[in-house]
Amino acid sequence: MRTKFSSELAALTDELALMARATHEAAECAAKAIENPDLTAAYEVFQLEEQIEAEHAKCENRAVILLALEAPVARDLRNVVTAIQIAEDLAAITERLSRVADAATRAFPNPVAPEPSTELLTAMATSVVGLTAATIELITIRGTDTGRMLIEPDPAIDQLHQQLTRTVADSGWAHGNAAAVESALLAHHYERCAAFCVRIGRRIRFFHTGMPLSTQMQEEAAG
Repeated sequence: MRTKFSSELAALTDELALMARATHEAAECAAKAIENPDLTAAYEVFQLEEQIEAEHAKCENRAVILLALEAPVARDLRNVVTAIQIAEDLAAITERLSRVADAATRAFPNPVAPEPSTELLTAMATSVVGLTAATIELITIRGTDTGRMLIEPDPAIDQLHQQLTRTVADSGWAHGNAAAVESALLAHHYERCAAFCVRIGRRIRFFHTGMPLSTQMQEEAAG
């Protein structure tokens, strides 16, 4: 029975890794659609979102079976619960990226936002690509160095977000309210993607240590 349970846990981790890789690919495609009007890249995000939704459902089903039939305790229970939560976070990231892709398709063949917003959004997109790449490694190897944060927040995300907000709110903005709102909304989507990536790191640290996310955030703030 224990061998079967371990096998199911390994399969659950493999499914999470597949979701993480697809999320990273979606981040890369969304970045392409932002940097240059690219309808193909935007449509690839939609396809990847569908794939991730299907994988999310598979993860949930496997996790429910493990919880219902195997009655895991302690570390095994944390493993299953963490897997469910990470799957939800990955699905949420891809949903945000899909909204970015949707904006790109609506704007095509024009850029998704006027300059300098596009430049700032492209920089945010690049940061998110890096963060999603970190989630792949973390989920795959299940890092055990729990004395530090497992996915460090990228300070560039907040700085770029603030810079974009100042840009669209400036009296010299000459592109209208609709473009200002669209730019701000896209920046918000990327800020949330980055936050979900960091939270995945906290969830895996919880798996290893049992330290609640709220305690980790207090520790990070104090540090």
